Amino acid sequence: MAKGKGGSERAGGGSSKAVKARDARTLSKIVDLADDVTKRAFSGKPPTVEIPLRTRSNTIWNKKQGILQMGDATAERELFNLNQAKQFMQTCLHASTIKDLIAAEKTSSLRGVFYKAKHTVAGTKENTFDTQDESDPILEDLEVTLGALREELHIFAENRGAMVGNITVIDKGDEIDCRRMGSGGYAMPSIVEPDVIQFKKCEAKFVLHVEKGTVWNRFNEDRFWEENNCILTHGAGQPPRGCRRLLQRLNQELKLPIICLLDCDPWGHYIYSVIKQGSISLAFESSRLAIPEARFLGIRAKDYDECDLTEAVKIDLTENDIKRAKEIAAYPWFESNKAWQKEISAMLDNGFKMEVESLITKDISYVTEEYVPQRLKDKDWLD
Repeated sequence: MAKGKGGSERAGGGSSKAVKARDARTLSKIVDLADDVTKRAFSGKPPTVEIPLRTRSNTIWNKKQGILQMGDATAERELFNLNQAKQFMQTCLHASTIKDLIAAEKTSSLRGVFYKAKHTVAGTKENTFDTQDESDPILEDLEVTLGALREELHIFAENRGAMVGNITVIDKGDEIDCRRMGSGGYAMPSIVEPDVIQFKKCEAKFVLHVEKGTVWNRFNEDRFWEENNCILTHGAGQPPRGCRRLLQRLNQELKLPIICLLDCDPWGHYIYSVIKQGSISLAFESSRLAIPEARFLGIRAKDYDECDLTEAVKIDLTENDIKRAKEIAAYPWFESNKAWQKEISAMLDNGFKMEVESLITKDISYVTEEYVPQRLKDKDWLD
């Protein structure tokens, strides 16, 4: 793991030993979970699994650290409760799959784990799982119950997002020069922990994270990262864990500022909130995902007038947009932030939202050659 710019520690024997030790700890936790269920059954008690609550009511805003954290509340998942029996079964099925993956020293995708556990219960027409939307939350429940990261459970998600710029990384022993990744960039993997990804050489001064691949393509084609000595990333909308984790590592280990270029709408504001403070459903992972120092560069409510934009950029706010904006304004980390209160109020007063892509109405490269460089020069951003 890089200790600073230019430093690296390539994955080797020591890393392999660490992974084996980690797997042994995770396997032990799964066995303990199974033992607890069986002991309760043999002692005549209802088999249960205690699951920490991943809800807003069990989420704590740690103002000092600037991140969301999960509280101590838990709920019992019981086999003999008709409303909970199916989820109890699903929890045990996924725990068994994870045990098999660790034993085989192999990994599987979220989709693969769903299919491995999906079957019709003998003697019924009931499926163990009907959709992946049922499966993924159970895996997150197991993460927090076992106190283990998804990577430690040998499960990965679909790769989403890309990176290009002045950095060289080592990905499972392969050297990747992100300066020479062509039009597609380096596809950020789902698992980006130090035993998988190491930073070898970095000249970049900051990271510019944009919301969508379409915007990222414009910046990459214009070689913005080369002209401005940075790393350019995108998360295909709401950034997945792998993207957020890599951004956090770039910030914490290489001390690179993370600057976000997102849409002027409640969704863009929410994405920034998730990157900066973490999310409610994944509050148990905020310490390894959240980036309290992240900054919001734009697009901003004031840009319609300041950038002399035309009517073509306006997208009317819906009732749902207005409701969501007010909810975001009430978040504790935004509620006491005067700049953010002003920003959200200005968007609501405008009555419309704007996308980063709309800046093309000024010029095809206005966003890369004028808008962002000037904002960076003026340090015109929201914290």
